[in-house]
Amino acid sequence: MSATPRATELVRTAAQAAHDKLATDLLAFDVSEQLVITDAFLLCSASNERQVRSVVDEIEDKLREVGAKPVRREGERDGRWVLIDYQDIVVHVQHTEERQFYALERLWRDCPTIDLDLT
Repeated sequence: MSATPRATELVRTAAQAAHDKLATDLLAFDVSEQLVITDAFLLCSASNERQVRSVVDEIEDKLREVGAKPVRREGERDGRWVLIDYQDIVVHVQHTEERQFYALERLWRDCPTIDLDLT
């Protein structure tokens, strides 16, 4: 089983929104074989707390336009690592330092990646 078409659409929409706000190191994993709670993870980095918030706001705006609402959001107050849970996908927007320290991509490296097709 792989990520649903809806999850793939959401992760690509979120990735394009993050890219538009100059997020870096965008990477999406199909975690549907490993987790029952979600189909895909999107990881992206931002260079400072203000940019983290800007990326999060843009992702939420663009996903709202395609009918997706977050069911949970964590870490927004500190602005260093914000997790946005949309059930079908989970988005991690991390400050560059947190991204390097926690290296989530190492945890999920056995999962297939999702082509983001960013423009």
